[in-house]
Amino acid sequence: MALFMGILAIIVRSKSAKQPVSVKKIILPPVFMSTGALMFIFEEFRVAPLQIIEALIVGVLFSLILIKTTNFEVREEEVFIKKSKAFAFILFGLLLIRLIGKLVLSNTVDIGELGGMFWILAFGMIVPWRISMLINFKKIENTLQFKEELS
Repeated sequence: MALFMGILAIIVRSKSAKQPVSVKKIILPPVFMSTGALMFIFEEFRVAPLQIIEALIVGVLFSLILIKTTNFEVREEEVFIKKSKAFAFILFGLLLIRLIGKLVLSNTVDIGELGGMFWILAFGMIVPWRISMLINFKKIENTLQFKEELS
């Protein structure tokens, strides 16, 4: 299932590169994902404070890879995500690391806690990545508006 989701993410990402980027397209994925935090209402998904910190640190470290490989380009006065040949390999690499982590940790951490930890990891990865994307997008958008005003 994880492999299927990874392949699906790559397909969606490559199709989205054909359409201009917008603030909405950058912000919505973490907003939609945030609904997953409702799992913590249930006791079996609750995670100890140290595990929260560990999962967040790993998520932020993973996000640095995504931040470095996500670039924008301007085509016909619109901003697009620049296609990266490395992105598919990076996504599969991150997926593989997460799968190995789940296999190793599933022997020592309860399955509910593990689910909570990996949600925290994923959220800790997507939020910094999307914030970085938004900042870079806004810089490019402001540059385009400035050039337009000069014309």
